[in-house]
Amino acid sequence: MLIHPNFDPVAIHLGPLAIRWYGLMYLAGFLMFLGFGRLRLRQPHIAGQGWVARDLDDMLFFGVLGVILGGRLGYVLFYKPSFYLSNPLEIFKVWEGGMAFHGGFLGVVVAMWLFARLRGRHWMEVTDFIAPMIPCGLAAGRLGNFINGELWGRPTDVPWGMVFPQAGDNIARHPSQLYQFAGEGVALFVLLWLYSRHPRPMGAVSGAFLLGYGVFRFLAEFAREPDNFLGLLALNFSMGQWLSLPMILAGAALMWWSYRRQPQIAA
Repeated sequence: MLIHPNFDPVAIHLGPLAIRWYGLMYLAGFLMFLGFGRLRLRQPHIAGQGWVARDLDDMLFFGVLGVILGGRLGYVLFYKPSFYLSNPLEIFKVWEGGMAFHGGFLGVVVAMWLFARLRGRHWMEVTDFIAPMIPCGLAAGRLGNFINGELWGRPTDVPWGMVFPQAGDNIARHPSQLYQFAGEGVALFVLLWLYSRHPRPMGAVSGAFLLGYGVFRFLAEFAREPDNFLGLLALNFSMGQWLSLPMILAGAALMWWSYRRQPQIAA
């Protein structure tokens, strides 16, 4: 079995200032968003919609706010509502961890809706534009989880099982952070990038993201250790799986609606 390297979560010490790997992963995700976003601006069907580099920069600003505020509030409401209700000041201690993707996703949706209103665009035009770049941030975040040795997997006897010292039990576990990096990060990025290279009906790319993320996350949760304060819920599904099911259904419905609305772009 493998042993987790037990990295120092702090990448750089600058006197009293500590720069953590997890923060650097967020930064890497934002930079990849900008880099791939500029490549996306060069695609003829995207350029034809009037998108410019300034729009990309402003979308990132709104998106960062949505990720941080939504991710934190999602964790508070979905995972530990009773704890934070009793300790409301703890909500602001984001440096101690506690972010939820599904909350961050809702935060980004709201932020993009606001951006679309300010730009006079349909909000699904905005979500279709950004959807292919979002997996870059997801991949970076999962690498951050792995470096921190958190969100480890369930016990396993597979040859690549890994002991996480942070778990304190010396049991080989699935490196589920790497599964999620490969699935909802790399694979989802490749699929969405290829799919979005050609004109699609409005809403189709957004629907493909919802469907793809929901499926990859749902499957990865079978290898990921459930949160110890929640355990498995109804049907032995984790909270992550129950939150992913609506995304799968919404994604499939959105793709069906978009192609039904604009069948002439079905190629």
